[in-house]
Amino acid sequence: MTITVLVADDQAMVRAGFAAVLDAQPGIEVVGQASDGEEAVRLAHELRPDVVVMDVRMPGVNGIEATRALQTPPRSSDYVPRVLMLTTFDIDEYVYQALRAGASGFLLKDALPDEVARAVRVIAAGEALLAPSVTRRLIEDVAKQAPARPVDEHLLSALTEREREVLVRIARGRSNQEIAAELFIAEQTVKTHVSKILQKLGLRDRVHAVVFAYDTGLVSPAR
Repeated sequence: MTITVLVADDQAMVRAGFAAVLDAQPGIEVVGQASDGEEAVRLAHELRPDVVVMDVRMPGVNGIEATRALQTPPRSSDYVPRVLMLTTFDIDEYVYQALRAGASGFLLKDALPDEVARAVRVIAAGEALLAPSVTRRLIEDVAKQAPARPVDEHLLSALTEREREVLVRIARGRSNQEIAAELFIAEQTVKTHVSKILQKLGLRDRVHAVVFAYDTGLVSPAR
């Protein structure tokens, strides 16, 4: 199955470069290019790509606003694409805002062609992706911006005690392998728990599980 992509970036050379890299990959087709967030939203609804590769910083409607618009479609539409955000630095001041808006991953603009293609495939498959240098620092950034609050037991009531333990470790940036070692369970068991957590809480991917854990007070800078 071919993965269709829309590339949005206000810099023409950068936009064309990403489009060329992706179009050259087997199983990936770039169906459109946008120069700002407003055009990205319009073209996305017209072309319905599987993935929108979106620059965070654009004039007018920026990548965060465009992502939020795409993740909250009008009632007349059921189209919600996956969004892969592009950042210039390994930790962008807008990363947390973009995740809250519904982005499923981040990629540095200096990523190699193979990394760009892999990122699009990962996002299209429904997984979350962050550039390796972003992951741990993102967790720290979320912790700083999410104030300590009482645990919202209502939102967490669907989870078993073990699933809560796994969610806490996801929010602290642990990999499946690390979680398995800490809880003395098989890695495949961890994967099963992660899948059930996402399903029960209606979360799209692991990245949004991090945000959820802080939003509900399950994990906070003080805990």
